Amino acid sequence: MDILACPICKHFPLKLIVFDEEKREEIKPPKKTCEEYCGYESRFLSEIIEKKCEECYSIEILEGILICTKCNRWYPIIEEIPHMLPDELREKKDDIKFLKKYKEKIPRDILEKGKPVNLSGS
Repeated sequence: MDILACPICKHFPLKLIVFDEEKREEIKPPKKTCEEYCGYESRFLSEIIEKKCEECYSIEILEGILICTKCNRWYPIIEEIPHMLPDELREKKDDIKFLKKYKEKIPRDILEKGKPVNLSGS
Protein backbone atom coordinates (compact mmCIF):
# COMPACT_ATOMS: atom_id res chain seq x y z
CA MET A 1 0.00 0.00 0.00
CA ASP A 2 2.97 2.25 0.54
CA ILE A 3 3.72 2.35 -3.20
CA LEU A 4 0.26 2.00 -4.78
CA ALA A 5 -1.34 5.06 -6.37
CA CYS A 6 -4.30 5.43 -8.70
CA PRO A 7 -3.03 4.72 -12.23
CA ILE A 8 -5.47 7.27 -13.67
CA CYS A 9 -5.18 10.38 -11.45
CA LYS A 10 -2.02 9.35 -9.51
CA HIS A 11 -3.70 10.00 -6.12
CA PHE A 12 -2.02 8.46 -3.07
CA PRO A 13 -2.90 6.74 -0.79
CA LEU A 14 -5.65 4.38 -1.89
CA LYS A 15 -8.30 3.14 0.52
CA LEU A 16 -8.14 -0.61 1.15
CA ILE A 17 -11.14 -2.72 2.12
CA VAL A 18 -10.40 -6.38 2.80
CA PHE A 19 -13.11 -8.97 2.09
CA ASP A 20 -11.11 -12.13 2.73
CA GLU A 21 -7.68 -12.66 4.22
CA GLU A 22 -5.45 -15.48 5.36
CA LYS A 23 -3.01 -15.55 8.25
CA ARG A 24 0.45 -16.83 7.37
CA GLU A 25 2.64 -18.37 10.03
CA GLU A 26 6.20 -17.31 10.84
CA ILE A 27 6.51 -14.50 8.32
CA LYS A 28 9.12 -11.89 9.13
CA PRO A 29 8.82 -8.45 7.57
CA PRO A 30 11.65 -7.41 5.27
CA LYS A 31 14.29 -5.06 6.65
CA LYS A 32 12.88 -2.25 4.51
CA THR A 33 9.17 -1.82 5.24
CA CYS A 34 6.69 0.95 4.43
CA GLU A 35 8.26 4.38 4.38
CA GLU A 36 5.31 6.78 4.19
CA TYR A 37 1.91 5.12 4.49
CA CYS A 38 0.70 2.11 6.48
CA GLY A 39 -2.08 0.27 4.66
CA TYR A 40 -2.59 -1.98 7.68
CA GLU A 41 -3.44 0.99 9.91
CA SER A 42 -4.79 3.14 7.04
CA ARG A 43 -2.67 6.05 8.25
CA PHE A 44 0.52 7.85 7.41
CA LEU A 45 3.52 6.64 9.42
CA SER A 46 3.91 10.07 10.97
CA GLU A 47 0.57 9.45 12.74
CA ILE A 48 1.52 6.03 14.11
CA ILE A 49 3.24 5.54 17.44
CA GLU A 50 3.92 1.81 17.17
CA LYS A 51 4.50 0.10 13.82
CA LYS A 52 2.93 -3.36 13.52
CA CYS A 53 4.92 -4.60 10.52
CA GLU A 54 5.25 -8.21 11.73
CA GLU A 55 1.48 -8.47 12.26
CA CYS A 56 0.80 -6.81 8.89
CA TYR A 57 3.18 -9.01 6.90
CA SER A 58 1.57 -12.13 8.38
CA ILE A 59 -1.71 -11.34 6.57
CA GLU A 60 -2.33 -12.23 2.93
CA ILE A 61 -5.23 -10.34 1.35
CA LEU A 62 -7.13 -12.83 -0.77
CA GLU A 63 -10.04 -10.64 -1.91
CA GLY A 64 -10.70 -6.95 -1.48
CA ILE A 65 -10.98 -3.59 -3.16
CA LEU A 66 -8.76 -0.54 -3.56
CA ILE A 67 -10.54 2.80 -3.86
CA CYS A 68 -9.22 6.14 -5.10
CA THR A 69 -10.94 8.77 -2.97
CA LYS A 70 -10.02 11.51 -5.45
CA CYS A 71 -11.47 10.20 -8.75
CA ASN A 72 -13.81 7.53 -7.27
CA ARG A 73 -12.22 4.69 -9.25
CA TRP A 74 -12.05 1.26 -7.74
CA TYR A 75 -9.77 -1.68 -8.37
CA PRO A 76 -10.57 -5.25 -7.33
CA ILE A 77 -8.17 -7.53 -5.50
CA ILE A 78 -8.83 -11.04 -6.79
CA GLU A 79 -6.90 -14.13 -5.68
CA GLU A 80 -4.29 -11.95 -3.93
CA ILE A 81 -3.66 -9.76 -7.02
CA PRO A 82 -4.69 -6.08 -7.31
CA HIS A 83 -6.17 -5.55 -10.80
CA MET A 84 -5.15 -1.94 -11.45
CA LEU A 85 -5.84 -1.63 -15.16
CA PRO A 86 -6.77 1.56 -17.02
CA ASP A 87 -10.48 1.90 -17.79
CA GLU A 88 -10.21 0.86 -21.44
CA LEU A 89 -8.54 -2.47 -20.56
CA ARG A 90 -11.07 -3.54 -17.95
CA GLU A 91 -13.80 -6.08 -18.61
CA LYS A 92 -17.16 -4.52 -17.74
CA LYS A 93 -18.90 -7.88 -17.19
CA ASP A 94 -16.16 -8.99 -14.76
CA ASP A 95 -16.35 -5.69 -12.86
CA ILE A 96 -20.16 -5.94 -12.56
CA LYS A 97 -19.83 -9.54 -11.33
CA PHE A 98 -17.30 -8.42 -8.68
CA LEU A 99 -19.52 -5.54 -7.51
CA LYS A 100 -22.54 -7.83 -7.21
CA LYS A 101 -20.58 -10.52 -5.37
CA TYR A 102 -19.35 -8.09 -2.69
CA LYS A 103 -22.14 -5.48 -2.76
CA GLU A 104 -22.73 -5.86 1.00
CA LYS A 105 -19.09 -4.95 1.71
CA ILE A 106 -18.48 -2.21 -0.88
CA PRO A 107 -19.30 1.42 0.02
CA ARG A 108 -22.56 2.67 -1.49
CA ASP A 109 -20.89 5.55 -3.36
CA ILE A 110 -18.74 3.04 -5.28
CA LEU A 111 -21.74 0.80 -6.03
CA GLU A 112 -23.74 3.77 -7.33
CA LYS A 113 -21.12 6.17 -8.74
CA GLY A 114 -17.80 4.31 -8.90
CA LYS A 115 -15.66 4.45 -12.01
CA PRO A 116 -15.27 3.00 -14.55
CA VAL A 117 -18.26 0.73 -13.77
CA ASN A 118 -21.01 0.78 -11.15
CA LEU A 119 -24.32 -0.93 -10.51
CA SER A 120 -26.43 2.11 -11.43
CA GLY A 121 -25.46 1.63 -15.09
CA SER A 122 -23.37 4.78 -15.52
